[in-house]
Amino acid sequence: MDLSEAKAPIKPSPSPNRGVRFWAIIGTLCLLSFVSTIDVAVITTSLPSITKSLGSQKQQYVWLANSFPLASTVFQPLYGQLADVFGRRNPLIISIVLFTLGSGLAGGANDVSMHIAGRVVQGIGAGALYVYCEIVCCDLVPLRERGKYLGFIFSFAGVAAALGPVVGGALTESNWRWIFYLNIPICAAALVAVLVFMRVKSGQASSQRPSVYNKLSQVDWIGNLIFTTSMTALLYGAVTGGIEHPWSDYRVVLPIVFGCLGWVAFHVHQRYVRNPSVPPRLFGNRTSAICFFLTFSASVLVQIPAYFLAIYFQAVQTMTVLQSGINFLPMAIGTLAFGVVGGVILSKFGAYRPFHALAFGLSSLGFALFTLLDANSGPVTWVCVQLLVAAESGILLATILPAIMAALSESDVAAATAVYLFVRCFGYIWGITIPSVIFNDLVNKNLDKISDPAMRLNLIDGGAYGFASRVHSLKDILSREALAEIKSVYFASLKPLWWVAFSLSCVTYVSVWFERQLELRQELETDYGLDDDE
Repeated sequence: MDLSEAKAPIKPSPSPNRGVRFWAIIGTLCLLSFVSTIDVAVITTSLPSITKSLGSQKQQYVWLANSFPLASTVFQPLYGQLADVFGRRNPLIISIVLFTLGSGLAGGANDVSMHIAGRVVQGIGAGALYVYCEIVCCDLVPLRERGKYLGFIFSFAGVAAALGPVVGGALTESNWRWIFYLNIPICAAALVAVLVFMRVKSGQASSQRPSVYNKLSQVDWIGNLIFTTSMTALLYGAVTGGIEHPWSDYRVVLPIVFGCLGWVAFHVHQRYVRNPSVPPRLFGNRTSAICFFLTFSASVLVQIPAYFLAIYFQAVQTMTVLQSGINFLPMAIGTLAFGVVGGVILSKFGAYRPFHALAFGLSSLGFALFTLLDANSGPVTWVCVQLLVAAESGILLATILPAIMAALSESDVAAATAVYLFVRCFGYIWGITIPSVIFNDLVNKNLDKISDPAMRLNLIDGGAYGFASRVHSLKDILSREALAEIKSVYFASLKPLWWVAFSLSCVTYVSVWFERQLELRQELETDYGLDDDE
């Protein structure tokens, strides 16, 4: 049976159910969004303790940090297709089980290999959770209202991102294993809620449902294999370049080249396969295509302050790690607030293009003001500039996916959501990689500002990122001149990053005006909504 034939009879439902089951499912999606996101954030403060406990070597450290994001990214188009073939409920249940299993393995690991294996399993489950949470939300409410509910779900992810480093630090002081063990009861509660409340349609009438074999035959296995191997190679080069091997090393260059070539081959394959996992029509209209670019750009932009504001606070303002975390809260909390407000207003007025223009306009202004931050900047200054960038991040989280779907059929919900989330995660990875390369190169070029050769050795070739956390403890030991030299290197190396972010914001702002303002559908048209007959 052709997958497109199974999805053909889509019937509108003008008044979607808002009963107990609806709110129970939304609450469960919020819980799953929280637990899958906090697990990414807590690891940033606990990784040194985990590495020390498991006796990791430098090369293994790279995979302790990156096995989870890699595993959560490369399978996302497959998850979207599985949701169309097998419905939403069973794939969501399996993803919860995988995430729980991976948490148990990672928490109970006695060596590095077992911990990495657990993180891979956990990442596979988390990547599926990202996709299915948004797909299920789209199945429950009309396109016009999705921004409101997506903003609400994203707010829980934002709370997790804000609390993660603090929770991770607190749990690490007791026992880092509880970072992973605590996922188990949370996921168990979510699993029970899904089993009890999530009774949804499968996409086909019971008399037309194909056998498991026929369902499996509808999956684009070859395409997904090409995509997964290509992305694994590409991201392997991205995360090991400059850390495990020099960027010019063939072990970095070849994976990136083969990954890019494989990516091109995948999209060629998608044009000719019967049931593509990433249908070319997703990019066949300028609004959706531009919105995918906006997604990538926004993901890169949010990572730059997320990773490099900490360096500014610790090395330029000479604050402690805890103080820098607290001072990042305006960015984190602002993202939540603007996400919820943006989603509510979008649902009311249905106009997404003004939101996108406003978001990148504020981002451009915010990053331009970031270039003014120095050792003498006060709290009012850095709170205000963070809020400008937070507005961009929050508004776009709630408004991009509805805009992507505006020019597409409701039958493309799963595929479009999966591609959107892949692009977002892909942007997050490059939002760390590219600025890190630029920053480390700039530090090396600015080292002549430091007169002490021993101090230069602490900062050269990537050492500046880790050394930033030590500046506070050294400020009473070093002379005023030596401390000023260190601050000047960090300031001179950070300022170009803000200009890079400003430039990307401006380019993206211009691209917004090539979107078409399309009407957001106010009727729910889906074959996968709540099953009121059960």
